[in-house]
Amino acid sequence: MYRWEITRAALAQRVFAIVRSETYDEASATADTLLSAGITSLEISLTTPFALEAVTTLTRELGDDAVIGAGTVLDAASARMAVDAGARFLVSPSLDAEVIRTGHRYGIPVFPGVATPTEMVRALELGADALKLFPASAHQPSWIKDVRAALPQAPLLPTGGVTIESAPEWIASGAVAVGMGSALSEGDRDTVAKRAADLLARLADAAPDRLAPDGPTDPYGV
Repeated sequence: MYRWEITRAALAQRVFAIVRSETYDEASATADTLLSAGITSLEISLTTPFALEAVTTLTRELGDDAVIGAGTVLDAASARMAVDAGARFLVSPSLDAEVIRTGHRYGIPVFPGVATPTEMVRALELGADALKLFPASAHQPSWIKDVRAALPQAPLLPTGGVTIESAPEWIASGAVAVGMGSALSEGDRDTVAKRAADLLARLADAAPDRLAPDGPTDPYGV
């Protein structure tokens, strides 16, 4: 798949789940719960022990049924290892040119972290495929409207502090997708399944004009 195709698949549900755990087993269980709940895009944080092994296992077992990426990718070495492990996309809390270059060298989209309009422009100049607004908790959803008035070409992914209640507001304000961790994955299977179903419905309702008859349009069609 081309980078834009992977990006579109990763952001199609308007949410990607962030798996950050203290053990490999816990990460695997959380990923399994989220996938069973219908979430199709997961980021395995490299702060998780044996995160790359988890990426490899999930990618091999799921194939095209889900898009598995690596998160908290801080440098070129980590980016290359994540690509080798099978990550379909790379996410970083910071803006590092070498991470973007490494991902792109192997056809993998990169979503670097940005916090200001200056960083957004720099990330776009470096070819970032989408921009992780981090931490989202430092802003209100309405802030995106102001930013996009000047930078309508910036595909923003609020992450860090996004809740079930605020996620639709971020989408309605112009975000292409949101990243969510424990706010989405906390609880048993039934709880997560109900929460995920409710969230996906609310995200679709938040921007119905961005939906095509057969599903989501290009994630940049904001």
